[in-house]
Amino acid sequence: MSLPGFRINPAPNVAPEGVIDRLKNVVTPHLSDNMGRLVGAVGLTRFNKTGKLVGTAFTVKTRPGDNLIIYKALMMMQSGHVLVVDGGGEQHNALVGELVKLHAEQHGCVGFVIDGSIRDVAAFEAFPCYARSISHRGPYKDGPGELNVPVSIGGQVVNAGDLVVGDEDGVVFFPQDSAEELLALASKHAEKERGIQDEIATGRREQQWIEKLLHDKIVT
Repeated sequence: MSLPGFRINPAPNVAPEGVIDRLKNVVTPHLSDNMGRLVGAVGLTRFNKTGKLVGTAFTVKTRPGDNLIIYKALMMMQSGHVLVVDGGGEQHNALVGELVKLHAEQHGCVGFVIDGSIRDVAAFEAFPCYARSISHRGPYKDGPGELNVPVSIGGQVVNAGDLVVGDEDGVVFFPQDSAEELLALASKHAEKERGIQDEIATGRREQQWIEKLLHDKIVT
């Protein structure tokens, strides 16, 4: 077994197409609300103006400001993978830009989540991309780095093979074996919210759902 800092593990299996298709119809708040409201990355910006991100995490841990190991990842990624890069949140040197995006997209990568900076922002208008910030400064290519190890992205630990779902509200991650339970809970959550919307539409100032919550929380 190689020492931490230089591990290159096999690419994770991508999630079943049926699961991916169903997650495309679920908003991230309905997922995070059903995971204790403390799961998912924070502090990242969505740079694509269209498109939803749903795929399987291919994780990368790299030295801040260095993208050598990302090029190794591009040689291993499969259709349906999401490039998930732990760059330590460092913002001075961009880890990816248009060239990396073109290479990744050509081989089926469905999006990027970068805890670090990007550049060539215009190239990401229609390609799902979340990142910490923008920097015109390019990356170094010296290493070290690791592939498909646990990484930290915006305050969440992400494992290779986790599902990734991102939309205009943010990006969340969870294990593949949690997908069915989360899909069921998210469906119930959406139904509950539709009921609340219908009640709001009546114009009544008093709303049953909040009255019950107030009654349960406030002692009179």
